[in-house]
Amino acid sequence: MDAYTESMERLIVALGKLPGIGRRSAERMAFYLLDADKDEVDALAESLHDLKTKVGRCSECGSMAEGERCAICASDRRDRSRLCVVEKPKDVIRIEATGGYNGLYHVLGGLLAPMDGVGPEHLDLDRLAARVAAGEIQEVILALSPTAEGDGTALAVAERLKAYKLHVTRLARGLPTGATLDYANPGMLSDALRGRQNVDESES
Repeated sequence: MDAYTESMERLIVALGKLPGIGRRSAERMAFYLLDADKDEVDALAESLHDLKTKVGRCSECGSMAEGERCAICASDRRDRSRLCVVEKPKDVIRIEATGGYNGLYHVLGGLLAPMDGVGPEHLDLDRLAARVAAGEIQEVILALSPTAEGDGTALAVAERLKAYKLHVTRLARGLPTGATLDYANPGMLSDALRGRQNVDESES
């Protein structure tokens, strides 16, 4: 658009690529940043730089970490007999917000979706099996969204872990079928954690 400078237009286009941000919202953000103090804008730019250069994946669970291990895996106050399996790092944050779980996590990195070419080899199943094989874990909680992909992944994980002597459960169906964890509030997730079921029982 001719009314914008080249730098302003590039910023609007870049902001418009963020989830849930349309052109109008991107324009408002760009004008806010244009009028903001330089220190505020510099702090934002530094935060974005640090996000891409300092935040990686935990070598143990696959969640977010600044360093070799995340704070949860490194903590000596967590219950190491329980392992909660989730799809993405953001699901760890959702469950932590409930305050009702004090075990460890394992991030699969996605869900099985054969139609989209996502098979077991694309998920972090080998490391999950290795963690279980170490013998300290007594219960694996499958905290996957109650969708077709989530159900299929839960069954595949349960099958993979069948050889080990442990309790495999999944979140109770207090979560709406077909919904994702993104839209579950802390109270709903806390109830689902408390009412988790054996995988075999939830399929009967």
